[in-house]
Amino acid sequence: MSGIFGVVSKGNCLNDLFYGTDYHSHLGTETGGLVVLNGQGTHSAIRDLRRHQFRAQLTEFKNNIQGKVGIGVISDYEPQPLILNSRLGEFAIGHVGKINNLDLLVSEEKEKGVHFINTTKNQINPVEVIGAIINKGRNYQDGLEIMQNTIQGSSSTMLLTSDGIYLARDRLGRTPIVIGKKEGSTAAALESCSFPNLGFKIDRFLGPGEIGILTSNGYQQLKKPEDESQICSFLWVYFGYPSSNYEGINVESMRNRSGAILARRDREQNLQIDLIAGIPDSGTGHAIGYSDESNIPLKRPFVKYTPTWPRSFMPSNQTERELIAEMKLIPIQEMIEGKKILFVEDSIVRGTQLKGTIERVYNLGAKEVHMRPACPPISYVCPYLNFSSTKSSSLLATRRAMKKLTGNEEDETMQKYTLENTEEHLRMVDSIRQELGLTTLRYQTLQEMVSAIGLSNKSCNNKCPVCTYCWTGK
Repeated sequence: MSGIFGVVSKGNCLNDLFYGTDYHSHLGTETGGLVVLNGQGTHSAIRDLRRHQFRAQLTEFKNNIQGKVGIGVISDYEPQPLILNSRLGEFAIGHVGKINNLDLLVSEEKEKGVHFINTTKNQINPVEVIGAIINKGRNYQDGLEIMQNTIQGSSSTMLLTSDGIYLARDRLGRTPIVIGKKEGSTAAALESCSFPNLGFKIDRFLGPGEIGILTSNGYQQLKKPEDESQICSFLWVYFGYPSSNYEGINVESMRNRSGAILARRDREQNLQIDLIAGIPDSGTGHAIGYSDESNIPLKRPFVKYTPTWPRSFMPSNQTERELIAEMKLIPIQEMIEGKKILFVEDSIVRGTQLKGTIERVYNLGAKEVHMRPACPPISYVCPYLNFSSTKSSSLLATRRAMKKLTGNEEDETMQKYTLENTEEHLRMVDSIRQELGLTTLRYQTLQEMVSAIGLSNKSCNNKCPVCTYCWTGK
């Protein structure tokens, strides 16, 4: 995943740009960059964040550059923003998304004599390819429309130009762009949590496929939104920072509703539970909702040590991920020993880290360990956003369970197991329960999750306004 922030100000924008970008650090730990435009030209800095955080790496740039307009990106993947010189003029570009037809686009451009020099991880930087596509347009707006219609996958994009900052939300709105305003400045961001401490107030959310421009006069819409929306559900379930809003719906409020739904469904089970706990941090909001609804106390049997241990899903090496996952969670034995604990987790992807956590809980004397994921079983790798280090569906807990039960893990077979309350689905869930060593395991249903988000009360069989591909393959 990646985070993106842009600001236009009547005065120096560097403080807002620096901290606004930094407030997207939960979305990326690989690279971070800033680009600023002032009377002396375009100034940029891109830094490796794998060992030192964004603020430590970019503070010197902030303190030595001034300007009234700039964009910043924190990314788990490609270095950005990039500065490109083209027939449209010089512009800087940053984006959030995933280009599935990248190889084809690169091949087509090479046939036309275009060459690419920016590489990351021995691959052509997708941001540079996006820039080449935009350069086909009569102007920046036309180029962004061509990009939206050319890319297979998703891209929400910001262009820093001499005109201002052009904004283009993904054609199906899979990632958000929100506009914030304060006296003398207008900002655009993926995460609205970047606004309050900088004095910005939410003004509007761009619609799917909408294109506009930020200038010193504020935001101007250039292209109206499309009718269909498919914003990523996982933004509310896991990715999003609790204080962020997407489409006007707060992340923490959604998680509280989600946990309450889980608790209401569990009443019929008559479970005797001593305490509710969230797997920190993203499971905590769901656990609060479960506790409030069930009147079972919320406790913290694990606390997260954040000063030196970063997010655990980021490193590409599985051994390092598991080490970080174990080291950053410090158990409180007094909250565990002799207790029947119900954990609420945002999701189960591979389940490898979770299995280790459950084993630790039992080793510390827990009587029972129950698990309630706040979304359905993840059965497909997302083709639209780079949200996980899991690139192969065979690594998913669901696929391992299905292979154990049927001998294969093909998509056609998986479809049977995604249908809730079928015999196949229940067998798969029980297989995952046994592998993890849980007393009970019950997932949130798809309709319950969509209901907790609140964008739609109808079934997701047709045009649901949220994307559910990870769970349905559709």
